[in-house]
Amino acid sequence: MTTTIGVTGAAGRMGEAVIETAADREDVAVLFGVDATETDAVGGVPVHDAAEFEALLSEHGPDAVVDFTVPEAAVEFAAACADRGVPLVTGTTGHDDLQFEALAAASERTPVLKATNFARGIQALLRTVEEAVGALPGYDIEVTETHHNQKRDAPSGTANTILETIKDADEDRADAPEEYGREGIQPREDGEIGVHVRRAGDIRGEHEILLAGNDEVVKLSHRAEDRAVFAAGAVDAAVWLAEREAGWYDFADVIDG
Repeated sequence: MTTTIGVTGAAGRMGEAVIETAADREDVAVLFGVDATETDAVGGVPVHDAAEFEALLSEHGPDAVVDFTVPEAAVEFAAACADRGVPLVTGTTGHDDLQFEALAAASERTPVLKATNFARGIQALLRTVEEAVGALPGYDIEVTETHHNQKRDAPSGTANTILETIKDADEDRADAPEEYGREGIQPREDGEIGVHVRRAGDIRGEHEILLAGNDEVVKLSHRAEDRAVFAAGAVDAAVWLAEREAGWYDFADVIDG
């Protein structure tokens, strides 16, 4: 059976990657794309003005929508999908509290899967981080992430997910302070988690977690070599979500089957 999808942010880096990835699959078909930038087509898929999104949902009735845009746009797309019962997969990051609540509200009427990273390797990394933090209580922890020079939010959504995983894995770190970079005379506080952000070139995404203590150092890391990694995960998520009932989902749900 073929899963039909619409793609928002179709002219962006991730939108293009999603369309290209779907084109290589026999079980997925992209019906349309929308973008805030005027674009005729991407990979043979017609791209319309984002203002036409609601009309396109009604006309084509896709099985799911894949969204990689900006927070304010993602919220509007989610509301439109909820009005028509269309599942939404979103990899957009950087939402504030109100925007996040709006996405959650949409999930009460349609399936919404929000993930900060669609790489299967990141899911493996998060599970490893959870185990390592639990096994190494009291060790100093530093998180470093690197992305391309056009990324808007900092730290990355994935880095924030890593921080949440660390705090959930060790109750003593539940309220641990986060120190974003260091400058001047700034000795490390007990229990703090260092967070470091780098932006350069066209780097797809690198994340490293360093744990140090007891005269030993443990480094856990993940590097994406191509955006196709994220696109493949997002398409997998769309196929999976199309069969689900209204609710809030994460990419880990897809991995777990």
